[in-house]
Amino acid sequence: MSADMLWSGWGDPDEAAPLPDAVVGLLRDLLGVRPAAAPPAELGEIRVRPSRLAPGIVADLEKVARVRADDESRIRHTRGKSTPDLLRIRAGDVTDAPDAVVLPGTHDDVLAVLRICSAAGVAVVPFGGGTSVVGGLTPQGVDAVIALDVGRLDELVELDETSRTAVLEPGLKGPVAEDLLRERGYTLGHFPQSFEWATIGGFAAARSSGQASAGYGRFDEMVVGLTVATPQGTLDLGRAPKSAAGPDLRQLVLGSEGAFGVITAVRVRVRPLPEHTAYEGWRFPSFEAGAAALRSVAQDGPRPAVLRLSDETETMIGLADPGAIGGGASGAAGCLAVLGFEGPGVEGARERLAAAGGEPLGAAPGEKWEHGRFKAPYLRDALLDVGALVETLETAAFWSAIPAVYTAVRDALTAALTVDGAGPLVLCHISHVYETGASLYFTVVTAQGLDRWTAAKHAANDAILAAGGTISHHHGVGADHRDWFAREIGPLGVDVLRAVKDRLDPAGILNPGVLVPPVSQE
Repeated sequence: MSADMLWSGWGDPDEAAPLPDAVVGLLRDLLGVRPAAAPPAELGEIRVRPSRLAPGIVADLEKVARVRADDESRIRHTRGKSTPDLLRIRAGDVTDAPDAVVLPGTHDDVLAVLRICSAAGVAVVPFGGGTSVVGGLTPQGVDAVIALDVGRLDELVELDETSRTAVLEPGLKGPVAEDLLRERGYTLGHFPQSFEWATIGGFAAARSSGQASAGYGRFDEMVVGLTVATPQGTLDLGRAPKSAAGPDLRQLVLGSEGAFGVITAVRVRVRPLPEHTAYEGWRFPSFEAGAAALRSVAQDGPRPAVLRLSDETETMIGLADPGAIGGGASGAAGCLAVLGFEGPGVEGARERLAAAGGEPLGAAPGEKWEHGRFKAPYLRDALLDVGALVETLETAAFWSAIPAVYTAVRDALTAALTVDGAGPLVLCHISHVYETGASLYFTVVTAQGLDRWTAAKHAANDAILAAGGTISHHHGVGADHRDWFAREIGPLGVDVLRAVKDRLDPAGILNPGVLVPPVSQE
C-alpha cells in the first residue's frame, strides 16, 4: 500500500483499474454519461495561493510542531474525498487549501498550537486520514487556516488485558492499529469501507460504523475514554466504563468532528481475535422480505458479526463484489444478503433466515464480498475518469419507517436526476442493524454535473427528514449536512451546541462552519 493517499482520488494509485469498454458504452447509452471536457489536472501543475499566515505566527508554530507550507503538502490536505471534493480538485480548484500543515507530536504540542491559533484568529482543521465525504474538512468564512495533521500521534500507548481496553493515539490508521492489536491477540473489529486510510481519531470524531457492526458495535460504542485538547485546556473523560455521575461528556466529543477540540487519545474496548470466521450469501425474493429477515435476526438473534442486504438493483449490478463490475455482474433476481460469522450462533441465524424465506447460496458470495469490501471507492475513481458521477449518501430509521425512507429517497434522487428521459442508477443496501432499526446506504450513478448533484442531494436530505430518518448514520454532519442537522435537532438543540463551542472554543477557530450552524444563518 502506498504511504500517501492519491491526492485526486481514493487510496493507493496502484489499485486503480479502468472500466471495460462495454461498461463505458452502457453508461453512455443508459445514463447519458459523456467524457469530461478536460483531463484531470496534474499535481505538479497546480499552484496554491500565497500563505496568509503572518511570519510571526509561522515562527511560533515552528517552536511547538513541524510545519509544512509547500504546495504539495497543502494540496494533499485540501478538502476530503466526496465526489464534489474530487471533481473540484481534479479541475485544479484548490481555493480551500490550508495556509500550512502543522504536525504536532504530543498532546501538549496540540494544546500549544491551539493557543497560538486562538490568539491569532487562525482557523484549525483537525486532519486524520482525509476521508471525510460530507465537507468535514472545508472550513467556512476564514481568513487563514491550518490543517492540524495528527499523523505523528500514532502509537498504541497501553493495552490493559485485564479490562480488555487499549489506549490508541488518533493518527493511527485502521490497518496499523489492527496490526498492533493482533500482535497481542486482540482486535477492534472495526472495518468501515474507509478502513485502509481513515484514523482512530477520525473514527471517534465522526461516529464511524464498521462493516462488522452487527457483532462489534459502532466505534462510539467501543470508546470508553477520551483525551481532548481544546483552546481552553484539556478534557480527560472516562474514569470507568459506565457512570451515573451526570451526563456522559464522552458523548459530547464523539461525533463532534473537530468543532469542540482535537482528540489526542482514545481508550477503546478490544476483544480477543476470533478463532474462526466464515462468510456466506443468502438470496431473498425482495428487499422487503430480506429486510424483515434481517430485523428478525437483529431483534431475536443470534446475530452474526456482518449482516447486510442489497436491494434488487444493487444485487443485479453486483456491487457486493466491486471487482466483478464490468467483468460480469451477478444478474441474479431477488436480493443478496451477506453474513459474516465469528464464533458460535451460525445455525441459529441460518434457521431464522430460512424461516423468513431466504435461500442459502453458500460461501462464495460472502467470500467475494469480504475480498472486495474496501474496493468500491476505487470503482468510483474509474467512473469519474469516464465522465460519470457516482456518490453515496446514508441514513438510518426505526424499522417501521425503513420502507417509507427507502422509497422517499429513491424517488427524490430519481426525480432530481432524470433529464431528457435518462435517469440515474440508484442502488441501496442495509449494512448496520439494531433491535429497533437499521441504516440505509444509497449509491447513485449518473452523468456528471455538480449543480444537478447538489440539487439532488438537497432533495434527498429533505426526503430523509420528512420520512423520519436521521441526516447521517455514520458519515457525519460536516458542512454538507449541517443545515439539515439543525432542522433535525431544532433551534434549542443548536443553541446547546453553540454554547458548548463558545465555552471550549471562544475564538471560533476549530473547524468553523462544520457541525455547528453560524448565528448569521438565522
